[in-house]
Amino acid sequence: MTGQGWLQLEELVLAFFLSALVGLEREFRQKSAGLRTHTLIGVSAALFMLVSKYGFMDVLDQGRVVVDPSRVAAQIVSGIGFIGGGVIFMRRDVVRGLTTAASVWLTAALGMACGAGLPVLALATTAVHFIVMLVFPLIVQRLPRERRTATMLLVTYRDGRDLLHNILLTCTQLRFSIDQVDISRQDTLEAAADQADWEGTDTVNPRSEAVTLSMLVKGKRPASHLIAKLTVIDGVIHVGSAAGEEAMD
Repeated sequence: MTGQGWLQLEELVLAFFLSALVGLEREFRQKSAGLRTHTLIGVSAALFMLVSKYGFMDVLDQGRVVVDPSRVAAQIVSGIGFIGGGVIFMRRDVVRGLTTAASVWLTAALGMACGAGLPVLALATTAVHFIVMLVFPLIVQRLPRERRTATMLLVTYRDGRDLLHNILLTCTQLRFSIDQVDISRQDTLEAAADQADWEGTDTVNPRSEAVTLSMLVKGKRPASHLIAKLTVIDGVIHVGSAAGEEAMD
C-alpha cells in the first residue's frame, strides 16, 4: 500500500536517531525524562504524521471525502503537553523540569518534521538543541550577575520561646541564605549590658538565660533590612553585625 515504502521507513529511522540524540543529552544530565522517553516521543510523533499523510488513502473519494493532515499535527502539539507537564515539579519553592519539558516538546516537533518529510529542518533543529544545551550555559556563566553580600550577624534572644524558628524563618522569607550557624548561652543581664553599651543607655533586667546566635547571612539585599525585621521580633534582645558587609561574586 502507498505510504509503506522505504521513504517512510527512512523518515522513521531519522526520527529515531535524532530523538535518541536529544534523549542521550538529557540522560547524561540525569533528568527525569531521558533516552527512552525522548526516543519514544520522537518516533511516535513521526508515526502519527505518517499515518495522517498516508493512512487514509483507501477511504478517499475525489469530491466526497477530504482529509486534512494538519489536524493530526495539531493534536500532537496539544497532547504532548500532558507528558511535558508531568516532568515539571516544585521543590523548595523552585520550579524544576522546565528545560526537560521543553526538550520533550522539541523532540515531538523533530518527529513531526521527520514524518512530514522535512529532514533538513529536523537536522537543523537538533543542532539548535545542542547549541542551547551545551553552549548557552557557558555564555550564561560569563554574564554579569547581581552582587551578593555576606554579613556575620549576632542575634541575642531569650531562651524557651521557640524564637530560633522565627529568626530563621524571617531570614528565608527575605531571601537570605544562612551559613556558619553557632549558638552560645549567656545571661540576659550580660546581654542587656552589651546592648546598653551599644546604645549608650542604662538598662536593668532580671537575670535569666539567653541565647546568642551567630550566623553568616548571604543575600542580594543589604543586611540592614534583615536586622530591622529581626529587631522587632518579641523576645529578641539585640541584633548586630560582627563585621561589615562583604561583597560576593
